[in-house]
Amino acid sequence: MPVVMARDLEETASSSEDEDLANQEDHPCIMWTGGCRRIPVLVFHAEAILTKDNNIRVIGERYHLSYKIVRTDSRLVRSILTAHGFHEVHPSSTDYNLMWTGSHLKPFLLRTLSEAQKVNHFPRSYELTRKDRLYKNIIRMQHTHGFKAFHILPQTFLLPAEYAEFCNSYSKDRGPWIVKPVASSRGRGVYLINNPNQISLEENILVSRYINNPLLIDDFKFDVRLYVLVTSYDPLVIYLYEEGLARFATVRYDQGSKNIRNQFMHLTNYSVNKKSGDYVSCDDPEVEDYGNKWSMSAMLRYLKQEGKDTTALMAHVEDLIIKTIISAELAIATACKTFVPHRSSCFELYGFDVLIDNTLKPWLLEVNLSPSLACDAPLDLKIKASMISDMFTVVGFVCQDPAQRTSNRSIYPSFESSRRNPFQKPQRTRPLSASDAEMKNLVASAREKVPGKLGGSVLGLSMEEIKVLRRVKEENDRRGGFIRIFPTSETWEIYGSYLEHKTSMNYMLATRLFQDRGNPRRSLLTGRARVSTEGAPELKVESMNSKAKLHAALYERKLLSLEVRKRRRRSGRLRAMRPKYPVIAQPAEMNIKTETESEEEEEVGLDNDDEEQEASQEESAGSLGENQAKYTPSLTVIVENSPRDNAMKVAEWTNKGEPCCKIEAQEPESKFNLMQILQDNGNLRNWWFVFSSERQVTSSTR
Repeated sequence: MPVVMARDLEETASSSEDEDLANQEDHPCIMWTGGCRRIPVLVFHAEAILTKDNNIRVIGERYHLSYKIVRTDSRLVRSILTAHGFHEVHPSSTDYNLMWTGSHLKPFLLRTLSEAQKVNHFPRSYELTRKDRLYKNIIRMQHTHGFKAFHILPQTFLLPAEYAEFCNSYSKDRGPWIVKPVASSRGRGVYLINNPNQISLEENILVSRYINNPLLIDDFKFDVRLYVLVTSYDPLVIYLYEEGLARFATVRYDQGSKNIRNQFMHLTNYSVNKKSGDYVSCDDPEVEDYGNKWSMSAMLRYLKQEGKDTTALMAHVEDLIIKTIISAELAIATACKTFVPHRSSCFELYGFDVLIDNTLKPWLLEVNLSPSLACDAPLDLKIKASMISDMFTVVGFVCQDPAQRTSNRSIYPSFESSRRNPFQKPQRTRPLSASDAEMKNLVASAREKVPGKLGGSVLGLSMEEIKVLRRVKEENDRRGGFIRIFPTSETWEIYGSYLEHKTSMNYMLATRLFQDRGNPRRSLLTGRARVSTEGAPELKVESMNSKAKLHAALYERKLLSLEVRKRRRRSGRLRAMRPKYPVIAQPAEMNIKTETESEEEEEVGLDNDDEEQEASQEESAGSLGENQAKYTPSLTVIVENSPRDNAMKVAEWTNKGEPCCKIEAQEPESKFNLMQILQDNGNLRNWWFVFSSERQVTSSTR
C-alpha cells in the first residue's frame, strides 16, 4: 500500500509540475527558439520602464540575467534592462548576458565570449564610423563597381594627403566646402570655408563639397537620424528601424556667403542647435511635427502632403544604407571570423545621418558608432525606448544564468535542466542528451520541409548552416519595428554581387530564403546587369514593387506612445484575470460594451490613429505580433439585445493577430430552461443558487 501511495503521489506531483510548466509557455516575455523549440528567448516591452510590472521582471530575475556597462553611460539601456529583471554586475565581471560598451573590445575579450553572451559592437566597426575609413571604403567601391553606383557621398578629400587634388577641384568650383575632423562627433570641429587658405593642416581632416541645395521645410535645413541594426556580417543581415528623428537647424537657411560661419544655420546636430536661443522643444510625445526635432514619420507625412514621392525617397535611403555597410563588410567579417568564436555574439546599432537635397537624393553625412540614446524630450523617449526594446528582442537573449556557463557549454538545455527550469517546455518522454537531441532534430528536419520555419528543405546543409538559417528566420520573426532591408529577394538580386566577403553563408541564405524567386545564383552572377549602363542602380518608381511601397507606409506610420502601450497592457492584464464565464443576456436599455470598445473609450481620441497604425503593421509587427496575439485571452462573448434584432459579437482574430468582433445574427438562447428543470423534477433551490452565484461573479468582473 505505501508503494502504491508513493507512486500516486509521484504521478500527481509530476502532472502538476508539467501543468505548471505548460502554463508558463504563453508568458508575454518569452518566445521559443532552437531546433526543438525548447530554448526560451526574452521578449522586451518598451512600456515596462513605465509600468514596473513584476510579471515582466520575473523572467530575468528567475534566470539571474545580468549586464554590465563599460566606458559609457546610458540611462535608457539601464532602465530597460532593469525593468526586465536584469541586474548590473561589476565591469570586471565575466558573468553577464550583455556587455554594453561605448568602444570596441580588445580581441582577447572577444575570444572569451560564450554562445549566450552578447556585446554591442563588432570588431573593426571603425571601418564605418571613422570618417576617413568610411571615405576610403566608398572610394574603393566606386573604383570597383563604378562611380555612379556608389555615389552616396559628396565629393571628399582627405587632407593633408590630398591637398593638391583639393586645390585643383576648388579652382574649378569655388562653392563652399565643409571641414570635418576624421574622428569626432556631435558637430565638434566642423566649420565651412570658401577658400583653401582657411583650412588648418595640423591634423588629418576631411573636406567635402557642401550641399548647398538642401531640402527645406519652412525654410529650415534638416537632416535625418536613422537607426540601423546589423546582427551578422557573415551572412550579412541588415535591419532599419521604422522610426527615426528629423533634426532642424534653428536659423532659416540662406546661401549667402556672409552667413558661412553661422553654425545654427548650416549644421543640424542637436548638440549644436540646443545651445541656440531659438531652439524650440516639444513636451508632448504625441506632437511629432513641432519644434526643432520631428519624428521621421512626421517629416515623411509632411513631404507626402507636399506632393513628394516618399516611396522613392525611402527606397534610395535603403539603397544608401546597404551600400555603405557592404563597403566595410569584408574588413568586419574577416575580423569576426578571426576574433569572435560564435556568430551570434556581436550586434551593432549604427546611427546614420542622412541629408536630403531638393531633388530628393539622400547623401550620407556620417555613421555613428554609438548613437546618442539621451532622452531630452518625450519624443526621444518614445522612439528610442521602442527601438532599443525591439533591438534587444531581435538580438535574442537566451534565458540562461550566466554564472552557470562554462567555456564549451551549449545553450541547448538537457532534460535534467529542463525539469529544474520553471519556464522550460515539458517533455513527456525522456529525450536524448542536449547534443544528441539537437542532432536528432537537425537530421529529422533535413528529411522534410518545415513550412513557416526554415522555408523549405534543409537537405544538404551542414549543421552550422541550418543553425544560421534558423537564427536569421527567428530574428525576422521577432523583428518588431525593425525592417530587414538585406537580404530580401529584391535587394539580394541588386546587391549580391557587391559582397566582397566570399563565403557560402550569404549564398546559402539567399537560396533558402528566396526559393520562389528563381535561381539566386543567376542573380549573384549577373547582378551587375541589373544596374543601368551608367552604373547606377535601377531604383525607378515604376520598377518598385509592393514591398517598397509597404516599407514606405511603415516609415510614415505614427509610433504608439509608451502611455498608450501601458494602458493597453493594463487592460490586457485585467482581461486575463477575468473568469471565462458565459454572460447572461442583459435588457435592451443597458449599454453593454465589448472589451475592445471599452478600451477605445479609455484612449479617448487616440483610437482612430491607433487603428490605422496597427492596420499598417503587417510587415513591421510581422510574426512577433502573431506570436504575441496568443498571449491575449479570447474575448468574452457578449450578447446585446436590440428592439429590432438580436446579434452576437463573436471574437475573432484577423490575419494580423488583432482582435475583432464579427456580428452574427442569432436567436436568443436562454442559459437555463425552467420548464425542462420542472419536467425533470429538478431542484429549483439548487438552480437558483447556481444562477445567483454566476450573476454575482459576472457583475463583479464588470
